[in-house]
Amino acid sequence: MKIVVALGSCAFLRRGESATVETLRFNVRRAARSLAALAGEHTLVVTHGNGPQVGMLASLATDAHAKPYPLDVLGAETEGMIGYLLEQELSNKLGPDRVATLLTRTIVRSDDPAFREPAKFIGPVYNKEDAERLAAAHGWKIARNGASWRRVVPSPEPMDIVELAAIAHLSSAGFTVICAGGGGIPVQRTEADTLEGVEAVIDKELASATLARCLGADCLMLLTDVPAVFDGWGTANARRICAVHPDAPGDYRFPPESMGPKVEAARRFALHTGGRAYIGSLDEARELLNCGTGTCVTTDVSGVSFADAQEKAA
Repeated sequence: MKIVVALGSCAFLRRGESATVETLRFNVRRAARSLAALAGEHTLVVTHGNGPQVGMLASLATDAHAKPYPLDVLGAETEGMIGYLLEQELSNKLGPDRVATLLTRTIVRSDDPAFREPAKFIGPVYNKEDAERLAAAHGWKIARNGASWRRVVPSPEPMDIVELAAIAHLSSAGFTVICAGGGGIPVQRTEADTLEGVEAVIDKELASATLARCLGADCLMLLTDVPAVFDGWGTANARRICAVHPDAPGDYRFPPESMGPKVEAARRFALHTGGRAYIGSLDEARELLNCGTGTCVTTDVSGVSFADAQEKAA
């Protein structure tokens, strides 16, 4: 099978961990073990998150005299950094001539509503005074995030993948391809029919679903640090959603900063292709394909099926 595997940002930085290169290397090595097991049986195209890394780089210039790099450039920088680390670890397991990393551009529409109403949080939290000072110095948009304030940027819909043909060619030649990191480098078409970078961050899950659909992948795997999608997550009555039809998640509400984009990406892929999408733990990637764990979004079921009571979330 051809599988697009989307690694969440938590694959590289778990909750509570410090954002050091040592932590990044350790977690990438762990991710590579799971990916190598899949790559031995299937054709893989791997995407990944970059949220903590982009946020950190975007916040480095915090005085009025420094000009931060634009988000498209930071996207390219983190694609290269994380892609290199993933390629290194996967090559050590699969062989040096079996893995390739490709800087990937994702086309967005210049008239996407997200440019008028930026809502994607990036970077650290600030108190209101510091947030307003930085916004004035750098032209940022800011918004309240709980008790704190953060920078917000546009997150437009991914429309197409510029390097699609190259990804397909490398994949057909037997390479495990690492691409579309962080949703890809955001670009738009100009009136002269050229491409230019834009100040935005593309949702990595939605970009992965677009890539999987365009590649004709058999399935999409969205790997994170929780075992599945749960109805009533965080409550005593939480139940694992084992299988769900792509039309059914409309009856549920999932957090927009965590599970919501994963569910929407899985829903789109399954609905538009008839293929299966899986959401679950990175450490249980192989088991997901047998529906023994995680959540499967598929047109093969009519509604929603839940785990037995003994499998309730803690």
